[in-house]
Amino acid sequence: MSGIRTGTVTSADGTVIVFDQSGEGPAVVLVPGALMGRADPVMSGIAAGLSPWFTVFSYDRRGRGDSGDTRPYAVRREAEDLAALIAAAGGSAAVFGGSSGAGLAARAAAGNLAITRLALWEPPYHVDDTAPRLPPDFAAQLDGLVGAGRRAEAVELFLVRAGEASPDAVAGLRGQPFWQAMEASAQTLAYEAFGMGSGTARPARLLAGITQPTLVLNGGDSPVWMRRAGEAVSGAIPGAVHRVLEGQVHYVAPEAIVPELLEFFVTA
Repeated sequence: MSGIRTGTVTSADGTVIVFDQSGEGPAVVLVPGALMGRADPVMSGIAAGLSPWFTVFSYDRRGRGDSGDTRPYAVRREAEDLAALIAAAGGSAAVFGGSSGAGLAARAAAGNLAITRLALWEPPYHVDDTAPRLPPDFAAQLDGLVGAGRRAEAVELFLVRAGEASPDAVAGLRGQPFWQAMEASAQTLAYEAFGMGSGTARPARLLAGITQPTLVLNGGDSPVWMRRAGEAVSGAIPGAVHRVLEGQVHYVAPEAIVPELLEFFVTA
C-alpha cells in the first residue's frame, strides 16, 4: 500500500499510540482484534481497499506492535485511545472493528457521536451453549502465565480455549514468522478476555445505546456461535443491519469485506 504516513497520538493516560494513515477523504478508523495490529494482512488489506475513497487510520492497540502499554489495564483506556485517534482524524470518523476489536468499537460508539458510522465483523460474544466454554478466571489465567514468563503458553491457551484451535494447529503456528510477534503481545490477551468478558453474553444495555448507523457482518463458514452472536448484536442495536459473507471464515479475506464496507461507509 503506497502513500502510508506513520504517526502517533497520545492517549488520555499518556500512552503513545502508533498509527498508519493512508488515502484521502472522510476518515475511517480500523480497530483490530486479538493478536492483530496495523501490519496484519487483513487490516492492511482493508486499509488498502478503502484508501482510494477514505482517509484510513489503522493502528496498533496498546500493548501491541509499536504502541505503548500503561498498566493497570482498563477497557475505558482503549476507548480513550480510539477517541485520541478520532481527534487526530479531524474530530469525527466512521469506525470498523474486527472480532474483539468489534466489541471495543461498540463500547466506544455508545453515546459517542464522534463515531459517525459503525461496522462490526464477528463480535465474539457468547450468547448460547454453542460458544466455547471459558472459565470465569480466564483473564487471570492468561495474565498469570505472562507474569511467569510463559508467553507462548498464554498464546496457546487463548488460541485453544477461545479460538477453538487444535493443539496440533497451534504447534504448526509456532514455526511461523509471526509467532514471535504474537508472543510479544501476549499480555494483551488478558486485556481481550477482560474487555469481552470471559464467556459472557453481549452487553445488551450498552448496545441498545448505540444510535449510529451500524452494520454487523459474519462469515458464512465461521462457527455457528459467531453467527448467532452477530445476529444477537445486530438485534440489540437499534436499526442495525446484519449480513453474511458466504464462504468467509473468521480471518476474513479483505477482498470479500471491503465492498461491503465501501457500500456502507459511502451511504448518506
